Amino acid sequence: MKKFNLTQLAVAAILALSVAACRKDRNGSVIINPDANAQEFVASNAPKMQSKTINASSLPQSVTFAGGTRINFPAGSLTIGGAPVTGNVTVSVIEVLKRSDVLFNGSNTNHISGAPLASNGFIYVDIKANGVSVDHNLAVPMKVAIPAKMSGATQLWEGVDQTGAALQPGAAAQMAWAAPRAGANGQNGVKEVGPTNNEFVFDFGTTGWINTDVFYSYSNPKTTVFVDLINNPGTLSSFHSYSGETYVYFCAKGSNVCAQLYTTTGPNGVKSYDNVMPVGVQGKMLSFSIKDGKYYYAEQETTIVADQHLSLTLAETTEAAVQAAISGLDNY
Repeated sequence: MKKFNLTQLAVAAILALSVAACRKDRNGSVIINPDANAQEFVASNAPKMQSKTINASSLPQSVTFAGGTRINFPAGSLTIGGAPVTGNVTVSVIEVLKRSDVLFNGSNTNHISGAPLASNGFIYVDIKANGVSVDHNLAVPMKVAIPAKMSGATQLWEGVDQTGAALQPGAAAQMAWAAPRAGANGQNGVKEVGPTNNEFVFDFGTTGWINTDVFYSYSNPKTTVFVDLINNPGTLSSFHSYSGETYVYFCAKGSNVCAQLYTTTGPNGVKSYDNVMPVGVQGKMLSFSIKDGKYYYAEQETTIVADQHLSLTLAETTEAAVQAAISGLDNY
């Protein structure tokens, strides 16, 4: 009979525990142990940054990304401090093209007014030369193509924070969408774009977050929705989980709406923006939270009514269960 010494047994035990602790995130990457907090959860599950290299000295050039996004950079479009960029530059893009992507990214489809938007997909664009980002306002607009998820026209939006300022990483920032700023680079407020060959193709004059959404078309009266969070283990999370642990969303049934509720009414209370939620709409109110390695989730099917007050009771669950619930929203 083969004998094992204590060292061999200890190594075997460690290996067994390591294998048991391994699991894959929704992108197929192997992760050791569940994510300990909301920021780690977003980092593991959000759509990943994709990067391509082009030669700024040889513009125009085009790049295509995994989700089908294409960007063409015309001659003279890239500058730093107003001076033309030459040589290799790195074009980095995040594609947020599904409803689950929106939640996994810790983002939303909220207009700056708080009104819900129905998403046709949005992207993040950054271009760097030698580690320095090019000017936010492009000297010549880039041409962007995003796969069309609808037959009608869409509108273009620029990512901002809840005050209308440029969206920057930070503990207090919440994402919102506003009309592109007017400027000499060719962007002059809200612009409608129709689909061409199953794509929305448009010029856009700034880097950062770019959205192809429409206002959630519902003519019913609007109201304010209040939600009490029972057994909430944390505080409300900011954009991309730079702070906080808990998210609250309303996802409309049959429409790609991810309306985030982040206006607090108390330690465990939250509300929509005032008078923006359409009465009569069916959907799912949900909340998830990650704190100290533990996962919590709650959801409730609901129809929006005037001056609605509802409660969500967060129950402890697993990371896999939260991932599955969010992924299931793509077909909701």
